[in-house]
Amino acid sequence: VQLQASGGGLVQAGGSLRLSCAASGLIFSLYDMGWFRQVPGKEHKFVAASKWSGANKYYADSVKGRFIMSRDSAKNTVYLQMNSLKAEDTGVYYCAAIRRGSSDSDVPSIDEYDYWGQGTLVTVSS
Repeated sequence: VQLQASGGGLVQAGGSLRLSCAASGLIFSLYDMGWFRQVPGKEHKFVAASKWSGANKYYADSVKGRFIMSRDSAKNTVYLQMNSLKAEDTGVYYCAAIRRGSSDSDVPSIDEYDYWGQGTLVTVSS
């Protein structure tokens, strides 16, 4: 299984970026997906999650109204559209996959995810 994250970069505060996470080696429709952010010296922090169908999405309070998660089943890819970026959005963004139905929570904990991508760095300059 591979999760290939891309789309990170350097952007000014107020700008936008779209991250992509292409999945291979798994049956995409069997997995819910999540995005996490990590800054040096700190744990991964939940950003967004999407159920396998894409119908149900969940966001951290800090990104609600600014970030939009979507998935394209035909391309086995999930996206994270990040708008109105702030300096505190800076970090390495990771996508992760969890077998649907394997968690009791709509927002699974980090430890519950089955697979992780390699991360893509987002730097927001103020």
